[in-house]
Amino acid sequence: MGKRIGMISLGCAKNQVNAEQMMYLLQQAGFELLSGVEGADVVIINTCGFIDSAKSEAIDNILAMGALKEEGIIGKILVTGCLSQRYQEEILREMPEVDGVLGTGCYDDIVSAVEALLADQTVCRFDDINAALTETGRVLTTPAYYAYLKIAEGCDNRCSYCVIPSLRGRYRSRSLEDCLYEARMLAEDGVKELIVVAQDTSRYGIDLYGERKLPELLRELCRIEKLHWIRVHYLYPDEMTDELIDVIASEPKIVKYMDIPIQHVNDRILKRMNRRGTRAELDELFARLRERIPGVVIRTSLITGLPGEGEAEFDELCDWLRVHKLERVGAFAFSPEEGTAAAKMEHPDEETAAHRAEIVSELQSRIMDEYNEARIGTVMEVLCEGYDPETERYFGRTYADSPDIDGRVCFDSETTVHTGSFVSVRITGVCDGDLIGACEER
Repeated sequence: MGKRIGMISLGCAKNQVNAEQMMYLLQQAGFELLSGVEGADVVIINTCGFIDSAKSEAIDNILAMGALKEEGIIGKILVTGCLSQRYQEEILREMPEVDGVLGTGCYDDIVSAVEALLADQTVCRFDDINAALTETGRVLTTPAYYAYLKIAEGCDNRCSYCVIPSLRGRYRSRSLEDCLYEARMLAEDGVKELIVVAQDTSRYGIDLYGERKLPELLRELCRIEKLHWIRVHYLYPDEMTDELIDVIASEPKIVKYMDIPIQHVNDRILKRMNRRGTRAELDELFARLRERIPGVVIRTSLITGLPGEGEAEFDELCDWLRVHKLERVGAFAFSPEEGTAAAKMEHPDEETAAHRAEIVSELQSRIMDEYNEARIGTVMEVLCEGYDPETERYFGRTYADSPDIDGRVCFDSETTVHTGSFVSVRITGVCDGDLIGACEER
């Protein structure tokens, strides 16, 4: 066939896995996958449509590809993912540079969709977003030493500010066997760090097995010899069982890094957002995690400007952060998304929400500085990710740093350190939020 495909994947790691699966299906069908887009017969833009900033990024990419198409540098444009699912026919109607759209229930149809575009047909397909998951291979777009393992699709939480259930469908777990088979194949291919993702990983297995199966899955993943680190993202606080905490605490391969989105701590706001749990329960959970998992690094995401957030509620959130000193915090201004209950609720204006997000970021920056300063003099295991010829230093990540989210360690070494290898680094300083150190020679 010989036709060339360019892929642009936007948004979260879960979306990235979908892009990798589409690339695999296209490769198996005989298409050539390009590292960029120049010269592509079809460019696929796998979009995020979660919040305004993500929508703007997707639209900017579509317009940029449209300009290349007009210049004859690329051929057809196919838009997939959450933006296409959310706006469907509107994209084709309002963006004439787009030749086709494919919904989130149609990833398996990518080959036939591309073939239709190449035959000068318009593609507009939207299948059942609640359909059973199918298993397929992937073409990894991450560095060879780490990969994401997506263990479920969709979400049943129905937070009042979130459109994801309407874009991704109900929560559907993959089977234990399928997850473990893929993890073993990734390990055989050289993956050393496996990052477990889903919209809500802590709920894994309830729909298939009638009970939470994440602890069992993690124990089995730890038995895969060639995996060195296992990292878990998106653990919901109300689903955090003692069994899960015990597994994370006791398994050496599971990095002591917990991504627990809480969004806010004020009880009234949490209730309006349809979030389960209270501030008192969050306080108890984080105290329990600190006690039972020594050295645990906790990451969360917060939304400022939510409906019901006045100065008192925002001050409560900031005071809570000062007390708990979470090591990693992402703060986002509330985006009233059409089709959600929260969009109809009274809320602070956009400027106020954005200003509050900046205040949280500044507060968190000081907390992170304290954390980094406390690392000086310690020896930490670092996954080497490369060498920077400008600084003449290697760089990498510790267990406390998830890729593309957190910081890094820049370190010197008297011997060559290969990308993807693990080394011991003595931390000697901090520079612009990054740790500085020297490799402990073996």
